[in-house]
Amino acid sequence: MASYLQIENISKSYGPKILFENIAFNVNEGDKIALIAPNGTGKTSLMRILAGKDKSDSGGSVKFLKQIRIAFLEQEYSFEPSDTVMGRILSGSGPFMEGVDPFEYERRILKLLTEFSISGDEKMGNLSGGEVKRVAIAEMLSTEADFFIMDEPTNHLDLDAIEFLESYLQRSRCTLLMVTHDRYFLDRVCNTVMELDHGSIYVYRGDYENFLEKRDERISNYNAETDKVRNILRRELEWMHATPCARTGKAKYRKQAFWDLKERASQTYTVKELDLSEVGASSRLGTKIIDCKDASFSFADKKILSHFNYNFQRYERVGIVGRNGIGKSTFVGLLCGQIKPSTGVIEMGESVKVGYYHQSGIQFDEDQTVLETVNDTRLLARFLFPHEMLNNRISKLSGGEKRRLYLLTILMQNPNLLILDEPTNDLDIVTLNVLEEYLLEFKGTLVIVSHDRHFLDRLVDHLLVFYDEGEIKDFIGTYTEYRTFIRDYEAEKKRQERVKEQPIVKTAELPSPKRKLSFKEKKELEQLELDMASLNEEKEAIEKILAGGGGSYDEIRQASERFQALKEELDMAELRWLELSEIGS
Repeated sequence: MASYLQIENISKSYGPKILFENIAFNVNEGDKIALIAPNGTGKTSLMRILAGKDKSDSGGSVKFLKQIRIAFLEQEYSFEPSDTVMGRILSGSGPFMEGVDPFEYERRILKLLTEFSISGDEKMGNLSGGEVKRVAIAEMLSTEADFFIMDEPTNHLDLDAIEFLESYLQRSRCTLLMVTHDRYFLDRVCNTVMELDHGSIYVYRGDYENFLEKRDERISNYNAETDKVRNILRRELEWMHATPCARTGKAKYRKQAFWDLKERASQTYTVKELDLSEVGASSRLGTKIIDCKDASFSFADKKILSHFNYNFQRYERVGIVGRNGIGKSTFVGLLCGQIKPSTGVIEMGESVKVGYYHQSGIQFDEDQTVLETVNDTRLLARFLFPHEMLNNRISKLSGGEKRRLYLLTILMQNPNLLILDEPTNDLDIVTLNVLEEYLLEFKGTLVIVSHDRHFLDRLVDHLLVFYDEGEIKDFIGTYTEYRTFIRDYEAEKKRQERVKEQPIVKTAELPSPKRKLSFKEKKELEQLELDMASLNEEKEAIEKILAGGGGSYDEIRQASERFQALKEELDMAELRWLELSEIGS
């Protein structure tokens, strides 16, 4: 397998914070790598260096060993609102169009836009956040680059778009390095997990479960080695504490080895994980949660909700799914009372205490410190904001760290109704796992808008599925069960359509050559006529006996049995007579 990329001794830090230092690794042709690390530890910085958008602090080298084309999908996609979709993609694809037929390149783009249900003539300023992300991905895929570098490709995508991208990357022979929090996407697309941990890189071949297993082994081995070093250190410490006279003659190399041992012995590996165990219990919840009665809502001539009737129940867990721009975020705004329905009623129970996690996030004061935003050092520590970060300004936090802080401001209010609008965006996988465990134990009603299939499968009991014209259908089951149902339904629908479309070909009925009865068949036909006459006479005689009612019980029973047998014999004889008569006619 040919090596595409060699990374040697690259480093990155921001002020006193070292993200990674002198790291090295290879990327081989055909590798599909998921880069995993906690938020704020340098994933995006590393990817920008590999894509040539940033530089290593310490020099080092990023060597591409073949002449390959690289396409980089960043989290933020820049554009002018007045740009058309096609114009924006073509302007961003310039380097990839050299030597390519421009008509072929536009055809390639239009095919991708069709898959994403976006018009090339649409203005970028008119698109939703999810639609902008689809344009960015269409631009990346249209390059047909050899090496894709992707930073959270599934963020803001609806489920249909995620499944299309997943299928595309599964089939593609491209080399891939990406950051993703979507565990299904990771397992179905990637063959390697690369971990950035404590400033070092570790590579694991296989899926996410294999990564977790091998990572635990690595940490256990490291800590076991630390224990051995400490035992050696104790012996060396006794030697160092020998009499001053003896100490003056000690070898310098042994003294230096002692200090090296002491430093290594202090390096116990600890895994920092989000701790939600003491965030607080949810408030007591009454029987009335949210009642929707014939509720409708339209915005700019677009129906978001049409005559919706539903009563949310205590401890219910419901997922909200539908394509981008269909109105899911508007719907949760209606549930929270931030938006009023055009007609109908949406009423909230008196005991309901809402925790509403917006998709766009809270508008923090960027000049405030972490501690000024949440004045609780204990909770901040449990949310992975250690003492040295408390005086960091919000503007210095990564996107994932801001999301984590925002989540803390929601949960510390102890809500009994949690409405989470795309909570998985920008959160790392480890944080998501802990959040899932917390939500599984949450003693309240849970409403989740999410494109994360694993998240939905673990947490919700049923789905409210959004369709056009404000129609909402309730599906009992997980997201995976819903998609299986839809695929089976669509496959059957297509099968029936194919059957209808197939022309009915009428074959001409050619007359079969006329044949005559054989001598044997003629004799059989004559005998059948005699037999049928005889059988009919016997049948009439028995009918008279049965109709007269005379005779003993046994005589009547025998006559009845014979009558049934006669009918069967007559039927057989008549069928054979008809068959022979057709031949002879």
